[in-house]
Formats: sequence, structure tokens, C-alpha cells
Amino acid sequence: MLSLNKINIRKRGNYYEYRVEIAPIDGKRQWLSKSGYRIKPEAMEAGVQAYNEYLNAGIPFKSCDLSYSDYLDYWIDTYCKNNLRYNTIQTYTLLINKYIKPKIGKYKLSTITSVSLNSYITDIVNEFNHSKSYCKNILKVVKGSFRDACNLYGFIKYNPAQSLRLPKINKYSEDIKHLYTKEEIDTILERFKDNATFICSFLTSCYTGMRTGEVFALTWEDIDLEKGTINIKHSVYDKPKDNKGRWFLGQTKTHSGTRTIYIGETLKEALINYKKRQDYLKEVFGPQYKYYHLEDDIDTNNSVDKRIVINTNNENIINLVFTHDDGTYVGTDITKYPYKIIRNGLNINARFYDLRGTYATRLTNNGTMMNEVSELMGHSDPSITRKYYISTTEDNKREAINNLDIVNNSDVINRVIKFEV
Repeated sequence: MLSLNKINIRKRGNYYEYRVEIAPIDGKRQWLSKSGYRIKPEAMEAGVQAYNEYLNAGIPFKSCDLSYSDYLDYWIDTYCKNNLRYNTIQTYTLLINKYIKPKIGKYKLSTITSVSLNSYITDIVNEFNHSKSYCKNILKVVKGSFRDACNLYGFIKYNPAQSLRLPKINKYSEDIKHLYTKEEIDTILERFKDNATFICSFLTSCYTGMRTGEVFALTWEDIDLEKGTINIKHSVYDKPKDNKGRWFLGQTKTHSGTRTIYIGETLKEALINYKKRQDYLKEVFGPQYKYYHLEDDIDTNNSVDKRIVINTNNENIINLVFTHDDGTYVGTDITKYPYKIIRNGLNINARFYDLRGTYATRLTNNGTMMNEVSELMGHSDPSITRKYYISTTEDNKREAINNLDIVNNSDVINRVIKFEV
């Protein structure tokens, strides 16, 4: 405990200065000091905080009497904002404010035990009819926050969440996944044949398995129509809107997400024709056509992230692929209205993102090696592709059994199964 006698406060002119002795260097006495405080108590408080930071190797001091709620705010500001992507931070903040703070935020960080955390997680699972993956996200935030409270900040002596896991409860609703059939894809394409931007983006996802944010981050510079390749380098995401808009270009979800993929003749032809159409519309709209450029996002810790801003001087233009006819860019919102109709009008309970899983499943069913599918999907670990994106159908199962029949078949089996009397 710091004694206030160690803090020396003196007045220098019209202001107060704190001065406190710290460890010597080369046998010479060293001091922490700062002036500019109008009243003595203000200088004393600042001196205490500075000395505590010094004792904690430069880390801003936080009392062990912190509530879990206040600690979570501190964790988001000091760890998450410096190490996680914007969308992940937004998800963590939502889970914290909706599920964690209301339940256990009022308790002191240092008094929460593994028993109380286990009870909390069980209550969450029982109270809300969330999917298993959603509950895992809540668990991930709890485990991560306590891990850093113990190992990174030293606020607690042991980590009560270290062995925490979801209970085995059969109440989980299934994660929404949809494997598109050829008939469903044809129905969607026929229904929206007059919406060129949606159709081309739909086919791009269908034939490449790109993430939704990757599709709508594409510029024409990313696509080499002669070589038949797409260089996936960015993903688009949104923030609360201000006078400059809400769309930003960031890195792909993972390092392995930055990749080059090949496109077949069907998608290649679609993109060529779509570009011709877009170039024609630029001439038709003339000066009314909207163009965009990139500006540094001063609010992000990642310098790669750029804000997509409407351009007024025709300099440093980025040639975005998926825009409205007049060039207006609305990011992933291109899919919102069509998917309301797809779900409510066409009765196809699917998401745009499900095209990614359909792509992976189709490749696998047609004999593509899992490692190759994983690389095309932008996964570093093939088990991720297999676990989360590959789906089975009744036809797949029946075909597998039929193939087993063929492999196992023999004259002896055919003879003995007659069971002749």
C-alpha cells in the first residue's frame, strides 16, 4: 500500500507539482514529477496514480475492488480495441451489455468463482433459446476477459474461467444452415433477373465461396478477367453512419483469407457482361454517376482499414464492382431486399452467406480434396471447413450406401443371401 508520505507536493509559481522518489539508476536517485495542477489535492491524486503505474511497470493501475462490469469496460478499451477487429469488438460489446453485465457485472471481479461462473453459463443456456455457437461466443468473452484479468493485468490471482465449458443440454436450437439446390438457385435467378447487381454478386458468391464482406469489397482491379482470377485482399464492414457514410474496407477475416482464387467460364462471362453494362451506365448517367475513394480511418487501430467516401474531384477513384445503376455504393445492403422476398415470397429459408457452405459442399461432393477446398475458402485449417461448411444431404447418404454396396459386392454374398432351403 502506498504511503502518502512518499508523495512530495510543492507549489511552483501558481501551480502545484508532485514529486516521488523511485528506484536509483547507476547509484543516482531518480524522481517522478509533474507540475501544472491548480490545487494541492489534484496534484496529490495525480502523484498517487503515477506512482502506482510505476509500481505496475507502466500499466495504468486498477484497484482489485473493480466490479466485473467496470473491468469489462477496461478490457474492451485496453485489450480488445488494440488486438481485435472492429466487427469482433462490436459483437463482444453486444454480448457483454446484453448477457454478461446484467447477470454478473455487479459483482467484484476478485470475488467471482468458478462455481458462480458455471451457474451463470447454465442459466444463460436455459433462459435463452440460442444456438450452441451463439452460447459459445458468450463463453468465449467470459473466458477471454478472465484470462487477461489474471495473466495480463494481474487483477486476480487465479482464473476462475479456465475450465469453464458449456453444459450438456439438449435445448440448443440448430444453427441456421441451408444447402441451396439447383432448383432454388434457378428460382432466385429467374425472380431477380432484372436486378443485375444482385444477380452478379449472387453468382460471384455461388461460384467462389467468398465471404459476404469479401464479395462486396471487390474492385475491378481485384479481378483479372484474362487470367480468370480474383485476388481477395479486403473485406467490407459498416460502422454507425455519419456525414461521410458507414462503409469501410479492412483486411480479410484471417491472414489465410487473403488469397487468389480461380473462376470458371460461367462466372467469367457474367462478370465481363456485367462490367460492360456498368461502363455503359457510367456514360448514361455522366456527371451524375457516383464515384468513391478511400480515406484513412482515424478511429481504428489498424492502418489498413479505409473509409469508403463519395468522390467529388475524380481523383484516386476506386472502381467498386457491386453498386447500384447510378454508382451508389451500399455495401452488403444490396442483399437485404432480395432476401426478404427469397424468404417470405419464394419460401426459401436461406441467407446469402449460405452460398459459401453450398460452394464447399459441392466441391467436396465432386471429389475436390479437402485441403484444396480449405485453401479456396480461405481457411488455414481444413477441419474448420469440414466442421462448419460441409453439409450432407439425403442423396449424399444414399449414394454413399450404394457405393458401399458396390465395393462390398461379391459372388459369394450374392449366393448366400438367397437363403435357399
